[in-house]
Amino acid sequence: MTANLLAPAPGGRLDLEGASRAGAGTPLQIGFDEIGVPLSEVTFVVVDLETTGGSPTQCEITEIGAVKVRGGEVLGEFQTLVDPGGPVPPMITVLTGITDAMLVGAPRIAEVLPSFLEFAGFGPTTVLVAHNARFDVGFLRAAAARLELTWPSPAVVDTVALARRVVTRDEAPNNKLGTLAALFGATTSPDHRALHDARATVDVLHGLLGRLAPLGATHLEDLATLGDPVPHKRRRKATLADSLPTGPGVYQFLGPAGEVLYVGKAVNLRRRVRSYFTAAEKRKRIGEMVDLTQEVRPIPCATELEAAVRELRLIAELDPPYNRRSRKPHRRPWIRLTDEPFPRLSIVRSVPAGRSAEAIGPFASRAAAQSALEALEEAFTVRRCSQRLPAVPSPEARACALAEMGRCGAPCVGGQDVAEYAEVTASVRAGLTSAAGPVVAALRARIGSLAAQERYEEAAAERDRLRAYLVAARRTQRLRPLWRSPQLVAARRTEDGGWEVVLVRYGRLAGTCTVPRGVNPMPAIDALVATGEDVPAPSTVLGASGSEEAELIADWVEHPATRLVQHDEGDEPLAWPVDAAAKYPLPPTA
Repeated sequence: MTANLLAPAPGGRLDLEGASRAGAGTPLQIGFDEIGVPLSEVTFVVVDLETTGGSPTQCEITEIGAVKVRGGEVLGEFQTLVDPGGPVPPMITVLTGITDAMLVGAPRIAEVLPSFLEFAGFGPTTVLVAHNARFDVGFLRAAAARLELTWPSPAVVDTVALARRVVTRDEAPNNKLGTLAALFGATTSPDHRALHDARATVDVLHGLLGRLAPLGATHLEDLATLGDPVPHKRRRKATLADSLPTGPGVYQFLGPAGEVLYVGKAVNLRRRVRSYFTAAEKRKRIGEMVDLTQEVRPIPCATELEAAVRELRLIAELDPPYNRRSRKPHRRPWIRLTDEPFPRLSIVRSVPAGRSAEAIGPFASRAAAQSALEALEEAFTVRRCSQRLPAVPSPEARACALAEMGRCGAPCVGGQDVAEYAEVTASVRAGLTSAAGPVVAALRARIGSLAAQERYEEAAAERDRLRAYLVAARRTQRLRPLWRSPQLVAARRTEDGGWEVVLVRYGRLAGTCTVPRGVNPMPAIDALVATGEDVPAPSTVLGASGSEEAELIADWVEHPATRLVQHDEGDEPLAWPVDAAAKYPLPPTA
């Protein structure tokens, strides 16, 4: 059993994505669970082709030469002439020295290509290398397609692209193979014969990788971004990720004074952090943050859910300057009924726990809350005036225009007494908690009427109000059972056959652990319940967590593979209302 309870800890944030294009134009795709294969353990298959011309669809291969190397040691060589099935153009003969007579009796590509692929043995730690790789890979792929062979799509490195990154014009006037071979002192001089050129490319590759090592190119995953236009200063910082764990967790980028600049989460901490130092990270603001970073602090987590929750909490706690989301989750607006003889709808920042049945939210913005409030006012004849009304109306009071239009019962002038108005309040309360149907029906009717009159802009405004209401009502109806539940324990099978267990109290993740395959999970669950965070009953409707944390937990709990182990319902079952907002499709956005 591995337990990792959510006690306070230092914060951090980060993201990672993978494949970028090699200089050959072929995607370099490296997908390992454990990232960090040293280049000394990578097998490079360095290949060179001679052909009858420059088009893979119209010309044929006449010679293949390849050298397989690992750790500076030659593992094997492959060389053969190939019968192109037609004459060799005179200009090609002049360039390569390959004549028609030399190709008499040579094998056709149908024999050669399977043998080459067997020699290469492309696997997850094998990389195909060529000088101007787009040319060579293009011919190999085209030949495989004609022969209906599956092309293995290996990782590809183009030595031309690497040379453009590290060789200056003062050192070499161009990036031709002969020029680079002379620069790096290659033991074989290229002469437009496949094996000779492949041997020269091996020496050029080793020379280029030697120059790239101080820039942070030391592992297989670095090859994916060697051709990217990333400043050398930033690429060198990729070493900050070398000591990070490869499991889930949260990371913090720390500035010159040790201040937290950015907080993020990752499924694989090392891989995600490394991506910040490559061209995969294109956000200008984040690039600025990476340039300021002096250290990356990891916070390993037992599960991905724990990592996601920690990220939210740390962003809210630390308010890092380069994070833009989740910074003030407790200040988001709600809609609730006021506490007075003739209640009205009001937008507020907080709702007491005891009034949770009279509120929906939280909303992403006050504008969204205002739209939803107007949707509710469209559906019900609730009063819209803002003053507080006494139980007995004043003789001087005057009814507003809405009363004259029949849109308000005018309790301000005695049109409704407290008991009569309570029926309106009950309908509004149902719209806030359990019955979305009346609101949907009223807004749809209004939209239809406006559209029939070709008042499309007004119809669109009503559509947006309906959407704002449904989004908030869905969120509230979904999360309220979690916020009001004293304790919930759930478990889900992991990929390796074990169990991932979470403990939730009043909507807050109070603990999590993993149990290995074949081990009885119940003792671990009992220990988790006994040692989990003690969460007191909350004083507001928001529970003991923000809505974002509760939504992460709800996503996890609602997953088909999740099993409910224990649930103390409190005063609300873990269920949707019959007439829930989730029954109704969200109107499209503009």
